[in-house]
Formats: sequence, structure tokens, C-alpha cells
Amino acid sequence: MQKIAVIGAGKWGSALAYALSQKNEVVITSRTKRELENFVTLEEALSCEYLIMAIPVQQISTWLKEHFTFSGQKVLVVAKGIEASTGKFLNEIYNEYVPQENIAFLTGPSFAAEVIQALPTALVVNSKNKELALEFADMFPDFIKGYTSDDVIGSEIAGAYKNVIAIAAGICEGLKLGNNAAAALTSRGLVEIARFGKQFGAQADTFIGLSGAGDLFLTASSTMSRNFRVGLGLAAGKSQEKILEELGEVAEGIGTAYALHDIAIKHELYLPIAKEVYEMLEGKSPQESLKDLLSK
Repeated sequence: MQKIAVIGAGKWGSALAYALSQKNEVVITSRTKRELENFVTLEEALSCEYLIMAIPVQQISTWLKEHFTFSGQKVLVVAKGIEASTGKFLNEIYNEYVPQENIAFLTGPSFAAEVIQALPTALVVNSKNKELALEFADMFPDFIKGYTSDDVIGSEIAGAYKNVIAIAAGICEGLKLGNNAAAALTSRGLVEIARFGKQFGAQADTFIGLSGAGDLFLTASSTMSRNFRVGLGLAAGKSQEKILEELGEVAEGIGTAYALHDIAIKHELYLPIAKEVYEMLEGKSPQESLKDLLSK
């Protein structure tokens, strides 16, 4: 039994706190005080040896700068996304604060609502430190099957990019384009993700496993996905601001779409689906985007 602190008490952080508490002593903290069992101060949480970082990607740089000092903690990052303001991957952001041998990244198909019901789930712990990956994987309860991988960049790209494809899938559903179109979009989305990952040195196998295809198929096919619901909102002609107001939660695919747009320009990459999602978030009509996609 280990003492673990979950930092970030949103739905995903809370679900993981529940899951990990089946075999470990778990405390949880967040920016604002919550009436949760085992809620502690940030200072107490940071004193734990094992940290589960459930802070949204677009907030993490500021949070680390203001609150974090490395003192030997072992860190599992459970957010997914790319920083919109800089185009940095999560491993690049954390690399400034945590040594590579002390950090791992969690990926795989996982809705918080099902984890907190103890429904069967399979996840991947990705780290350059194999022993650390196994250590974190062993902390999960019996209803979560933990796999390990050393492809940090590939799994991170898969976990981030699939949220953008999920927005596109929600648009497809909202426009009632049918199952054929949805299947084509998802499969071409996977090709686009893998092509992008290759540019940054990812392993090809990652994209046909749990971190890639598994997470994409889940997120791009259900209204339980926040990013899928963003797509439904765009298809209905709602503004980005209105969608986020109704959602009441962070949708990491939005920030990632902006990051991918800038990365594509910088590296001259062909990312047709991500490009259209970005342009729809900026106000382009879904019908016009559909026309442009079909002409490519």
C-alpha cells in the first residue's frame, strides 16, 4: 500500500482517486476546497511520494511555476493535450520540473463515469523508466488492467490528438452524415494522428493500441465525451463560448486544435481534419468544412 496524492479534483481526478484507493492510501486536493473524503491541503499533497497530476493541460505551466518544487516525488500525469500558447507537449512542460526517470504518463480509453462505477478498463502507463511504469500500473485495482510502454511521445500525441478528431466526429453526428461518414472520419483521423506522430519520432505500434485506436474509438463515438459534445455544438451553429458555457467543463480538444494549427504551420505538416476543426472553432461553417474535406 502506497500513499498517493491526486492533484486536481475534477471528474477524472476524482475517478482515479476512487480507483487507486482500492489498494492504496489516497488523498486529494484542488485549487478550491471541496467537501470530499480525504481532501487535504496542497502542501500536504505535495509531500507525498506519489503524485497523480490531473490538472488540465492549458493550466499546468502556470501551476508548476507557482506551486511545484521537485523533492523526489514520483509523478503520473493523467491529463491529455498540447499547450495552445507554446505548442509544447506535456513531457516538454514537465521536463523543466521533474527528471525523466521520475515521471510517467497515463493514456488509454477511459471515461471517468465508468471508472468510478468500477467497470472494466484498460490503461497504459508510459515512461522511459520501466520500473516506474510497472510501479504505477500495479497500483490500479482489479477492474483496471494496466499495461506499460516506453513510447512517451507517441502515447502523448495519440491521447491529445484524438480529442480533436472527437470534435470532428461530434460534428459528423450533429450534421447527421451517417455511419459510413463516421467510420471514414475516424479511420482517416487515426491515419492523420499516426502521420503526425511519425514526425516527432513516435512508434507506429502505439497508434493501433490502447493509447491510439482504443482511446480514439471511445472518444469519437459517445456523448459521454466532452470533445464529442463540442462537435455537436459546432454542428448546431453554436459559438465556442456558448458551447463551453453549456459544457461547464474543460474540453482539451479545443486548446489542442489551436496548438496543432500552429505546429502544422511551423513544420509544414498536412493535417486536414485538425485544420478544419480549428477553422470551425474560429467560426467557419461545418457545411463549408465538410465540402473542403471531401474535396481533399
